[in-house]
Amino acid sequence: MTRSAPLAVVDCVVFLQALLSDRGPAGALLRHAEDGGVIILITPVILDELAKTLGKPRLRAKNPQLTDGVVTQYLERIRSVGIVFEPVPRIFRYERDVDDEPYVNLAIAAGADYLVSRDKDLLDLMDESTPEGKDFRGRFPELRIIEPVAFLRALADAER
Repeated sequence: MTRSAPLAVVDCVVFLQALLSDRGPAGALLRHAEDGGVIILITPVILDELAKTLGKPRLRAKNPQLTDGVVTQYLERIRSVGIVFEPVPRIFRYERDVDDEPYVNLAIAAGADYLVSRDKDLLDLMDESTPEGKDFRGRFPELRIIEPVAFLRALADAER
């Protein structure tokens, strides 16, 4: 079976950026998902983290447009465009940042092509000059952890 769109896991910060700036790269990524250009994978754990993040008083104080109604509507948007994958086994352990494990494990378990993130801990897993990166790339060579702008470039290149 072939699929027409790549599978991607999107981290919480990228989802947050898509909400705060629909015109930025993260917003473009979400529009690609809505148009069928990418398949976004989610889990209840990821949705819960996003909901908690969007409910933080400090974030809400800086972004008064993040009302309960806006957040609820956005979470529904993510649910409607994403494909829920569960259960997710703990295949990869990441002592450096345990909070990143749900994203990496989802990407591995679902056979995702990409994990889209701005998180340095995650992006460093692509650096084969480090022991962690070399081990990760050796174990999971199909998975690319990539920033939103580079991801959009990869989508554009694939369309050519």
